[in-house]
Parts: sequence; C-alpha cells; structure tokens
Amino acid sequence: MARILTGIQSSGRPHLGNILGAILPGIELSRDPQNESFFFIADLHSLTTLKNGTEREEYVRAVAASWLAFGFDFNKNTFWRQSRVQEHTELAWYLNCFTPFPMLANATSFKEKAEKLSDVNAGLFTYPVLQAADILLYDANIIPVGKDQKQHLEMTKDIASRFNLLAGKEILVLPEPRIDERIMTIPGIDGQKMSKSYHNYIDIFLPENELKKVIKKIVSDSKQLEEPKDPEQDITFKLYSLVASDTDLAAMRQNYLNGGYGYGHAKQALLECMLEKFAEPRRIFNYYMENNDELESILIQGEAKARAIAQTTIGKVRKVLGFSS
Repeated sequence: MARILTGIQSSGRPHLGNILGAILPGIELSRDPQNESFFFIADLHSLTTLKNGTEREEYVRAVAASWLAFGFDFNKNTFWRQSRVQEHTELAWYLNCFTPFPMLANATSFKEKAEKLSDVNAGLFTYPVLQAADILLYDANIIPVGKDQKQHLEMTKDIASRFNLLAGKEILVLPEPRIDERIMTIPGIDGQKMSKSYHNYIDIFLPENELKKVIKKIVSDSKQLEEPKDPEQDITFKLYSLVASDTDLAAMRQNYLNGGYGYGHAKQALLECMLEKFAEPRRIFNYYMENNDELESILIQGEAKARAIAQTTIGKVRKVLGFSS
C-alpha cells in the first residue's frame, strides 16, 4: 500500500485553480483502496506571508471545508492542521542542521525573491526544510506535486539521505514525486496563472452575486458582438472548457465561430455552469463554515491520528541524535 501525502496552504480561501489542480486529483487518489492518504492544512507555511492570526484561522476553516465539500473521506484517511502536531517543527529543526546553505540559496522559492532580500524572512528561506519535515514525518511514499515543486522533493530526498547516512540505516523514507502531466495551468481572470499572489482567482464558494462580479472581470478582447471570435484565445472559453460538459463546450465553440455571440453571453454561461456543477460542494462548504464545532471535531480526530505516527518517527530521530530519554 502506498502512503500519499499532500498539503495545501492556508494563506487564503481555495480557488478554482486549487480545486482543479490539487483538491480533486488528491481526492481521486485517496479513493484508490491501494492508497493510504495523509492530507494536511499547511498553516505553519502560511506564516511566511500571512501574519494576521484571525485571517489565518478563517482560511484554515475554509481549506478544511473545501476538502470536505468535494467528498474527502476523513474517516478512512488522515486529515489535520500542521500546527497542531508539534513534531513538524521539531523535525524541521533537526533537518535544518543537515541542510547546507547553498541548497537553500538555490531553491526557487528563495531565488524568486532574492533580489529584494529585505522581503525575505528566515521562514521563507528555510521553507523547503519544513516541507521536508512534513513529508518525512509520515514515511510518505508518493507526493503529488506540480512541476514547480519537483525541486523541493529532490531537496527532501537529499536531506533525508544525509540523515540516513549518519544513522547508518534508513530511518527516513525517501519519497517520490507524482506529477500529473494532464493537469494544465489554470488561467486566472487576467490570463496569467490563477494565483492568490496575482489577485486574479475565482472563488467558487462566493455568494452568487459576488461570483458574478468576479466572472464579469475576466479580460477579453475588443471584438464586437456580431464578429466571429477565436475560442482558443479567449480566457472565458478556456475557463469554461475546464468545467463544462463536452456538449456544452462544443456549442459555445460554435457560437464563438459563428458570431452574434458576445463575451457577456459566454461569461453568463460560465457562471451558470459553475453554479450548477458546484452546487453540492457550495452547499457543503457553507454548512461547515457555519458549523465550526463539527469542523473542529473532524480536525481534532485527524490530528490525533497524525500525531501518533509523527511521534513514532520523531522517536527514531531523537534516538539517532542522542536526544531520547
């Protein structure tokens, strides 16, 4: 049985890109009886950018509610908040002491901001080490990641190998990435990659009137209503292609090519499609956001399961390092 582990940051409410690129593929993997899934909310990682505690608590709830809204089975699998299992930070410190400076200096997450070092905190610099601890703490075999995270998985394996060399045996399991080549980059409303950083995302859990306002902001060209349009170059059409049925997508494509069909029509069709496709997840999401005690109970249950495994791993590490009692 393969142990699958993935985490999603709580630096904001999950958007359409998170759902299509991480949540739905993760849940699909979790439904395979040959897999044992460990999904966590990476609230410690969010501290590198988000300092407001009230906002973080709200986003943690929203992330948890999003996974549950799409049918993640928290009884069969393990689902928890990273910050509630203190072994994450303990192992991260131990691994910091096995991680060479040049490795972290070459990390893409650091290099992207290295030109303005005043914006780089120590947490951002050592981010890959905490990520390694998240993975190695649970003997994870498979880590579903995007191409941009492959480097961090390689660093995790390097760090674990250094530790195992000292131990003289495999204490920490070396994980392997699983990159789904089928997953495309989800465009935001401005055409760039959908990202909280770019403020171009679509939150499918917004009330209908607010969701409509976001969809109306999708950038389009200046072609008039009567003119034929190129569906392959239009952001609204690209987003519609991710959520619509094949029949509805073919119909919209033909409308674009025929002319007499405006971008306003396409945006309205996208809104209606999202409301229909995500009606049940939206209902479940709102239920958990309004019933915090029930959501909290689910997370506490998962944290107890995660902690039991984490304590076993940390016990082995402490013994190797001479910290066991």
